[in-house]
Amino acid sequence: MIDHLALLSAPLGQLGATTVTLGHGLAGAAALAVLVFAWLALGLRRMARARAEAAEDAAQAAREAQARLAELTKVQSEMQGRMATIAEVFGSRQNELNKAISERLDAMTGRLGQTMTEQTRSTHESLAKLQERLAVIDTAQGNIQTLAGQVVQLQHILSNKQTRGAFGQARMEAIVADGLPQGGYEFQATLSNGNRPDCLIRMPNGAPSLVIDAKFPLEAWNAIRAAAENGGPEGQKAAAQTFRRDIELHIRAIADKYLINGETQETAFMFVPSESIFAEIHENFEPLVQRAHKARVVIVSPSLLMLSIQVIQAVLKDARMREQAHLIQGEVIRLMEDVGRLDERVRKLQGHFAMTQRDVEQILTSTEKVTRRSQKIEALEFGADHPGRLDPGPVPPEVASRTGSLRLRVVEGDD
Repeated sequence: MIDHLALLSAPLGQLGATTVTLGHGLAGAAALAVLVFAWLALGLRRMARARAEAAEDAAQAAREAQARLAELTKVQSEMQGRMATIAEVFGSRQNELNKAISERLDAMTGRLGQTMTEQTRSTHESLAKLQERLAVIDTAQGNIQTLAGQVVQLQHILSNKQTRGAFGQARMEAIVADGLPQGGYEFQATLSNGNRPDCLIRMPNGAPSLVIDAKFPLEAWNAIRAAAENGGPEGQKAAAQTFRRDIELHIRAIADKYLINGETQETAFMFVPSESIFAEIHENFEPLVQRAHKARVVIVSPSLLMLSIQVIQAVLKDARMREQAHLIQGEVIRLMEDVGRLDERVRKLQGHFAMTQRDVEQILTSTEKVTRRSQKIEALEFGADHPGRLDPGPVPPEVASRTGSLRLRVVEGDD
């Protein structure tokens, strides 16, 4: 067997002059373990005490929060009662104000409804006219081929230069006069630079006017037609170059004469009096159309001019409707001012009602007193067969009114 004593006495090391044995080490380890266990037990007791204190603090906080919640609930119930009273008062005042406002709004709504009915009827009439004119335009588009076949007859009719100019001018004037109201346009008006365009359309809202020129170079176009019928390719090419040059010169003249900054629109119209000529230009002379666009000149046919006039007419109507909208807005502003004055007068009337109510209450108090006194007077008996009553005998009429109250007190005693 192992000698335990010898094992415990076995040296482990040297600490100074003292020899440290295995027994010493085990004893030190045991002492250290006891100290550790003691420290852990102390920590657990402290943690338990801290938890108990925290639980007590939490319970105290919960009780305080519950008390505050009860107080807040009480205050909230009081506030709800007050708010209900205020809401009732304001509700009655709001009903009176709403009634007055409803009456004024009903009258205003009637007037607005009548105005809107008239405007709607006018709009429907204008739309009906527009539909009729669009139907006419559709018919004209369908008859383009027929009109193209009649170009030769038109050329014979317009062989005179002055006659051709008068024809284009007359057709343009008919379209403008048919689509715009009197005063919305002016023929042969004089600009600030002394030039006189064929037509000047007045734009709404103080915008610059729109210029329309009806002086189309029809001679060069007739030369193209003649070359196509009788001349060869060289003649057709020369006629086309002449037509192109005349159109470019005319476009440049329109841009130089009629495009005035601040006085006229940035774009001017060049009126072509025939749909077939217009279609031919866009089909075979596309560079001319591009140059016109760059020079801010728009080539228009009779149908396009008619559509443009319709658009301008719609803009004019929109401007008039906007003016009416401003009038309506002004009426609404004045209505709100009337409502403000009505509210002020209602508040004053409410004060008078309060004073009148106090006066009525005082009058009712006085009438109740008079009624009680009259009942007491009615209950009096002045006969001699009622002992215990004082019979003052006959009293002259002039003394009765002065002594009535004294007699009442004597008969009734100390009531």
